[in-house]
Amino acid sequence: MTTDTTSAPNFIRNQIRDEIEAGRTGKIVTRFPPEPNGFLHIGHAKSICLNFGLAEQFGGDCHLRFDDTNPAKEEQAYIDAIKEDVSWLGFEWAGPVRFASDYFDQLYAWAQHLIREGKAYVDDLSPDEIREYRGTLTEPGRPSPYRERSVEENLELLERMRAGEVAEGEKVLRAKIDMASPNINLRDPILYRVRHAHHHQTGDKWKIYPSYDFTHGQSDALEGITHSICTLEFEDHRPLYEWFLENLPVPATPRQIEFARLNLNYTLTSKRKLKLLVDEGIVDGWDDPRLPTISGMRRRGYTPASIRKFCEMIGVTRADGGLVDIAMLYHAIRADLEDNAPRAMAVLKPLKVVLTNVPEGHEEVYEVPGHPARDDLGVRRIPFTRELYIDQDDFMEEPPKKFFRLAPGKEVRLRNSYVIRCDEVIKDAAGEISELRCSVDFDTLGKNPEGRKVKGVIHWVSAAHGVPMEVRLYDNLFTVEQPDRDRDADFLDHLNPESLVVCQAIGEPSLAEVDPESRFQFERVGYFCADRHACRDGKLVFNRTVGLKDSWAKIQKKG
Repeated sequence: MTTDTTSAPNFIRNQIRDEIEAGRTGKIVTRFPPEPNGFLHIGHAKSICLNFGLAEQFGGDCHLRFDDTNPAKEEQAYIDAIKEDVSWLGFEWAGPVRFASDYFDQLYAWAQHLIREGKAYVDDLSPDEIREYRGTLTEPGRPSPYRERSVEENLELLERMRAGEVAEGEKVLRAKIDMASPNINLRDPILYRVRHAHHHQTGDKWKIYPSYDFTHGQSDALEGITHSICTLEFEDHRPLYEWFLENLPVPATPRQIEFARLNLNYTLTSKRKLKLLVDEGIVDGWDDPRLPTISGMRRRGYTPASIRKFCEMIGVTRADGGLVDIAMLYHAIRADLEDNAPRAMAVLKPLKVVLTNVPEGHEEVYEVPGHPARDDLGVRRIPFTRELYIDQDDFMEEPPKKFFRLAPGKEVRLRNSYVIRCDEVIKDAAGEISELRCSVDFDTLGKNPEGRKVKGVIHWVSAAHGVPMEVRLYDNLFTVEQPDRDRDADFLDHLNPESLVVCQAIGEPSLAEVDPESRFQFERVGYFCADRHACRDGKLVFNRTVGLKDSWAKIQKKG
């Protein structure tokens, strides 16, 4: 699988191409370095496509490395899910899966090296005192009273920290850089914290764990990464990234390049907030189809190709482009499924229709293409019988002028079948419509009725052969474009109460046995995916991926 990255702006691709042409770069090596403290989301998908895509385009390698420096928040389940997501998107990492914890011994040795060079020290200040001493954006920091400890004392204290003889929060190891630097990240950043936590890879070997800043660049250097690509929030960390590389005997000097992160409207991509939604039971796990997690999008019916296409469409820039319209994402999946999803008919809100001039036991079977433009998708067999179901929305007792569906005394065509006329409306004791009595014009199969025009076409399902199924209609989880924009407000206040609507529907017989994650266009309704969990449990459940209307395509045409 290759990814076409040439169709949208990508300044990093252009830089690398220039470097290769000028002979400044040989084989490129990138990496995707997730923290295993949650599931990946659509923002990570952009980074995955960028890092793996560049490696593919320029004949290089891309590593998958877990930055596992905080065992208190990490789980094996997250590691497994991340590997599955990367593979599902169609990418292969070079060599084995790597972990920052693979380098803990080397990182500790380098921490000792910095101490011996007089560039690191053990600090006894509390976390609150460290923040106070660090200063502000307008005021320089103050040196810790422990900053000038001797090399011997610092080495001894660090070893005690490692041995578990120091309580959490009692001491930290800090780099000795510049407490007056205008860049707060250079004001003696923390290298190690005491954490008496079991680690999913190293067990109980370590009682101290390195910081992300100390781990990341050195892991890149150990792996021979040439381009360390990250989002713009790490731009202010780049001088620190480079300071470590300059002051340690590293085997390589990778270059950090920042790009603008993805901000999608009506969506949250904060792992902390996504975890809250999961932990509070507001959504059905990390793969809830309303979440922007890759596993949630997969369960909803997105394809790897559609997610890669979306990432190509938005491009890679340094400028913060603001919010990306979620309609672009819907356009990407809709375009994919329009070409590749087989068709089927399903009635989401069934209304019974009795065809009074069709004999009891009568049955016709139509052979209908599985896809109007794809012979390889075969044909479906659709039975036509005396009793049918149509959708409640396709009938109105008192229709407006331009309502071209079914109404009393009006005609409509059943898709792939005859024209029918509504002759009688049956209501229950509560006055609700329970059944329609209609008649068939048997001279209209495959042709128009003589002397009159019938504009409407509706979908339907045989009552005798229809397949009962649950259909879940998913919509945006939030009602506002930026649910966490106002820091003083609770983002949960913006939850969409209609983000999930469940229908007890009826589908055509071809839907009776489908594989998990099978995708279909339900004609006149939208695109749907067989739920990967429910289908394995023997239930027939379809999740709505996206509707048929493409607002982004209309926006593009206007532009």
